[in-house]
Amino acid sequence: MLSIILIETEHAQNLGAVCRVIANFGFEKLILINPKCSTDDIDALIRAKHEALPILKNAKITDFSVLDEFDYLIGTTARNGSPYNLQRSPMTPEEMAQLLEEEGLLKDPKINVGLLIGREGHGLFNEELKKCDYVVTIPTHYKYVTMNVSHAVAVLLYELYKKKGMKKIQDRFLKASAKEKEIILKNLDLVLAKTDFGTEQRKETQRLVWKRMIGKAVLTKREAFALIGFLKKL
Repeated sequence: MLSIILIETEHAQNLGAVCRVIANFGFEKLILINPKCSTDDIDALIRAKHEALPILKNAKITDFSVLDEFDYLIGTTARNGSPYNLQRSPMTPEEMAQLLEEEGLLKDPKINVGLLIGREGHGLFNEELKKCDYVVTIPTHYKYVTMNVSHAVAVLLYELYKKKGMKKIQDRFLKASAKEKEIILKNLDLVLAKTDFGTEQRKETQRLVWKRMIGKAVLTKREAFALIGFLKKL
């Protein structure tokens, strides 16, 4: 079970925005350690509207002792350390998600995993990073490495969501069947028969090119029907 843990959050807008991001990616648990703003702040409520409001309302407000309740802690940092600064030798969000999936930590409700998000201004201190089992950083441009807290949470949760079982967008659309692709090719043959390409070899080349394009394309049924209709008009 994953919990997002915010440390000493100062700005209500960020708090509300993080709640919205948590809801976006299907997570629920939010823990606030010594927050400097209120969950009842109007700015937080406005940002965490609709499905994110329960996350804000049910956020657990506590102190640093809560960290002892977790089996695994993932720290975050925008600053990479040297080979001698091990607590700032991080992995990427993608590597983090892959590791958690391989270890079975994403789907086991008995394992408590905490994603530790630092302060808006100063992030996590070294003492806090030392408590973490893993440290992750989001690769950004060297001229401006620090991200807004809600944006950073979005990137991290997106990678975790992909491993947790995100459905591909294309899965929502019915794929064209082999029969429908066959109908496309038959109509294509009728069009080619009416078209002068100079030689039969050129005509056959056209047919082969189109057949391969249709074969490579992951056509939906709607796209297949549209293509059939278009070819019939030619």
